[in-house]
Amino acid sequence: MRASIGGSTLRVHLSNAFGTTPLVVGSAHIALRDKDSAIVPTSDRALTFNGKPSIIIPIGAEMISDPVALTLPPLAELTISVYVPGDTGPASTHALGLHTTWVKTGDVTAAPDLADGEKLQSWYWVSGVDVQAPAESAAIVALGDSITDGATSTPDTDSSWPSVLSQRLAANPATAKIAVVNQGISGNRILSDGAGVSALARFDRDVIAQPGVKWLLILEGINDMNAAGRPPAPGAPVANTPPVTADDLIGAMKQMVLRAHDHGIKVIGCTLTPFGNATDKTEAMRQALNAFIRTPGAFDSVVDFDKVIQDPADPRQFRAGYNKSDKLHPNDAGYKAMADAIDLSLFNANPPAAPTRKK
Repeated sequence: MRASIGGSTLRVHLSNAFGTTPLVVGSAHIALRDKDSAIVPTSDRALTFNGKPSIIIPIGAEMISDPVALTLPPLAELTISVYVPGDTGPASTHALGLHTTWVKTGDVTAAPDLADGEKLQSWYWVSGVDVQAPAESAAIVALGDSITDGATSTPDTDSSWPSVLSQRLAANPATAKIAVVNQGISGNRILSDGAGVSALARFDRDVIAQPGVKWLLILEGINDMNAAGRPPAPGAPVANTPPVTADDLIGAMKQMVLRAHDHGIKVIGCTLTPFGNATDKTEAMRQALNAFIRTPGAFDSVVDFDKVIQDPADPRQFRAGYNKSDKLHPNDAGYKAMADAIDLSLFNANPPAAPTRKK
């Protein structure tokens, strides 16, 4: 995985959030990536947990490694190796990792290269990396679905819009100490579980609990709309298509803004990009939600991704050159245009203080 801001002390989060049995981790290592599966040998560090090389992570829990000294340049690529000695049951995973993962039998966490390992593109158990940073550093959380996750972007190129935003922040001296945490899940919804738990249900874990978070960008809702705007597939249970309205999604957005503001986090609303195959009902919902997002005062700021991506001559479709074929997900050029449209000055102002409450 790629870091955003640099530092000299790291720690790794391992998660058993969705496991059904305690997760035994026999050993884990972190290193700077060289190329393909090879690491920079001198950078290899064994991780410990409470001073021990192995850890048992309870069902639903997360464990953080002890701090490890490793000089990490900004935007550096990291390799994290995890050895599980037994059957784990369902793994807590990020399906669309968009970075190659190598899998091999045995404890090869200290190996300099796994060139003969099986290649996958999902992340397993690793839920994040913390960098010890100066007090003036901060983090942005990007909360969303596949369009935030980076679906249809080129793997191993860091071409999702949060990744490109991270590059822009790093290149600008005024924002070089701001990290980006991508919390996009392909297929995710705001109000219903499915591809991951709903955005409302994962909000505290994926937003509030992130170290140093001061800004939140929200780009989500299209999967709720698609489920509501289409009849159930043949044989599919009706529960998979709950009756969601634009007003329901607007109410959920308001809830997320309230919860973020309670923790002093500024919220930036992002308009939903076009879906060329949308039904008229889905498109009407998208327009209604976008109108709310653009309403002054609904969010602390707004990024109008819809205007960036849409074809001016046919606003329900993608601008030429920004989509491969599915009329929903941007390609690399589209994601770059989205990231380039974000005004970096949004991240210079101090976020609001958390409100005080009277008993």
